[in-house]
Amino acid sequence: MTAAHEGMDLRLLGPVRAWRGEAELPLGSARRAAVLAVLALHAGHAVSRQQLVTALWGDEPPASATGNVYTYVSTLRQVLEPGRDRWAAGQLLTSGGGTYCLHVREQDVDVFRFEALREESRRHRSAGDRRAELAALEAALHLWQGEALFGVPGPYAAAQRLRLTELRLASAERQAALLLELGRNDEAIAALRLLVQAYPLQETLHGMLMTALHASGRRAEALRVHDHLSEVLLEETGTEPSAALRAMRLRILTGAGEQAVPVRGPATPAAPAEPAPLIGRDAEAGLLRRAQLDVAAGRGRSIRIEGTPGMGKSTLLAAALRATAPPGCRTGWGVGDELAQRMPLGVLLECVESAMSGDATRDLVRQLFTVAADALDGPGPQTVERAVALVRQAASEAPLILVADDLQRADTTTLRVWATLYELTRELPLLLVASARPGNPGLYGVPADEIVTLAPLTPQEATALVRAVTPEPFDPRVLHRLLADAGGNPYYLRHLAAAPREGGGYRGAPPAELVAAVDAHLATFGEDTRHVLRAAAFLGDHCTVAEVAAVTDQEPAELHRIIEPARAAGVLTGERETLVFRHRIVARVLHESTPAALRIMLHRSFAGKIAEVGGAPERVVGQLLAGPVPLDSGASRWLAQHIEQLSARAPQVAVSMLKRVRTEYALDEETRLGLTAWLARLLDQQRANAVAEAGWVAARTTDVELEAEMQWIMANSHDRLGEHVAAADVARSALSARRLPEPWLNRFRTLITRLRPHLPGEPTTPHLNRAMLLGDKVSVIR
Repeated sequence: MTAAHEGMDLRLLGPVRAWRGEAELPLGSARRAAVLAVLALHAGHAVSRQQLVTALWGDEPPASATGNVYTYVSTLRQVLEPGRDRWAAGQLLTSGGGTYCLHVREQDVDVFRFEALREESRRHRSAGDRRAELAALEAALHLWQGEALFGVPGPYAAAQRLRLTELRLASAERQAALLLELGRNDEAIAALRLLVQAYPLQETLHGMLMTALHASGRRAEALRVHDHLSEVLLEETGTEPSAALRAMRLRILTGAGEQAVPVRGPATPAAPAEPAPLIGRDAEAGLLRRAQLDVAAGRGRSIRIEGTPGMGKSTLLAAALRATAPPGCRTGWGVGDELAQRMPLGVLLECVESAMSGDATRDLVRQLFTVAADALDGPGPQTVERAVALVRQAASEAPLILVADDLQRADTTTLRVWATLYELTRELPLLLVASARPGNPGLYGVPADEIVTLAPLTPQEATALVRAVTPEPFDPRVLHRLLADAGGNPYYLRHLAAAPREGGGYRGAPPAELVAAVDAHLATFGEDTRHVLRAAAFLGDHCTVAEVAAVTDQEPAELHRIIEPARAAGVLTGERETLVFRHRIVARVLHESTPAALRIMLHRSFAGKIAEVGGAPERVVGQLLAGPVPLDSGASRWLAQHIEQLSARAPQVAVSMLKRVRTEYALDEETRLGLTAWLARLLDQQRANAVAEAGWVAARTTDVELEAEMQWIMANSHDRLGEHVAAADVARSALSARRLPEPWLNRFRTLITRLRPHLPGEPTTPHLNRAMLLGDKVSVIR
């Protein structure tokens, strides 16, 4: 490079500006700056005149476009090389064969410096050096001077602006996370305040800011961040913050989990996070490691690991592939997410860029970026072919392993390329490994040599995982409940096992991280599917399609269509007419993350709708108990009408409901009396103590038949408890009253006779005279 090229500094991360040494060069119009931006982002590479026209005007350029490009280039030459003779050939900006080339080094363009620093930060992250990673990210973000390519027109600039903005956001989020991990809370707060101002709807940023403020003891400010976001979301989108953010607000408000966000001094660096233990996946890990050895020997293949969310797909890939790559193999990793879905070839780019980290291969990565940029307005007929050719070139040079996590969330162009690459694995040392959720229609056309479905962990494996997470032993009954809630899902098991315990068990609301995970796991479903899943969670175990149809006002046929994605993804199991959550903790999170007032309202509504369609009484009462729903006059009338049927079908449910009734002072006296009498009968049938309930009814009823029955239940309860004197006292009281029906009096007389041996005093001389024992039909001789 000649001296004429030295000292150039091209800045695109903000308004487009060019400097030579200390002097800023006047670039002039926005279109001229757009031409310079395109050439700078292809530094050292030829750009055709047609590419420039498309970059500036898209598919419908004006008739003068080609001439305008010529003018812009000519003017730029004069600006960049003011000392050049008009008729002399350019050295910094050259042309030939209908193409133009800007001869500057990548380090002379701030975009490339930014990307190089991001790559450096990734290397430090892999090595576990958080301080070096933070330094690289801070240097990268310091290059920004505003919105990328600010004011530059044209579709190419718009696409690059979107790409670079997403990279900036990801870098800033990671920087803030590192500051928090290193205990530099004040710096994290300052950075996050700027970010939430720039991205006012990003919940992740608001959550991080709340965490940083809370960790610094600024609880009121943390709560204001949540409340402000609530207002913005309601105004802009009509929604509210996610369950995870609401849970965080509740913890901050109540002071719960104070140890979760300690204020750490900056002197102690954070230790790298412990990798999640891999338990119960030996066969699958062995398959992946053998595939690595095969590709190193020149034999390619394609493997897809499928499993419901939390089954450990990512953990398996990391444990089996990250640290065991054979020498000479290049391994690239990509993750499907919301950003990747918006970026053509997003996941493939991430895979290839991380695999080709050396300077010698940067040209291939840059070419793939060009393919992706050309597809921003829609992939063309050559997009897949060009991308496949570049991967073929890479695999021809050295064995190549591409790992795509959450492939179902990749963009459609990446999926088409992945399907085409499958054919290359038969002739090249190319190993394709992907993870995905089952039942995703987008993957039906993506073949694989082997599709491995991760099954739930067995009880033995699940127990081993719990013990690996927390060595403190669980009570066997609590452990059984925890295993049942998690349903063999490793992610849920880890979080439930690590949750704070009270009295040997885990109680209260699920951990916020678990709530966030469940929300993320269900986020891929449509709103109607999530609505039905929440309804099923509220209805409880083994609810039927008919019940869900009743409470959601859906036709059963339409309901089957709505829940099909959840069945295909393994969230729901069971027969066609029942809805059973594979992992009970999902239902628990859906239920308990709903605000309490809304929970009560929904349970009341669901109870009424199930009753309207003639549902089983125990299902209606299940909703009344789950709220708990205050009994109004309509619910109490329904209960009085159905209590006999309920008692026969589900006596324990009936007892739980009737115990609630005794606390509902809004009920009328007659209804309360009748329902409490049923409670006394059921307790007596279950050989439980019914003295209080029966005594309460006996003291208030005017029905002598009911009074006699309740006194009999009281006497029986005392007798079962060994309280023979108390039982005899009840019997004497009943016999003394003389107003009770004769059949009941005979039963009390029999009871007195049976109790005699257990009463104090002379066994043959009871405390009742013959007239009381035998009745008025026998005369008494004094």
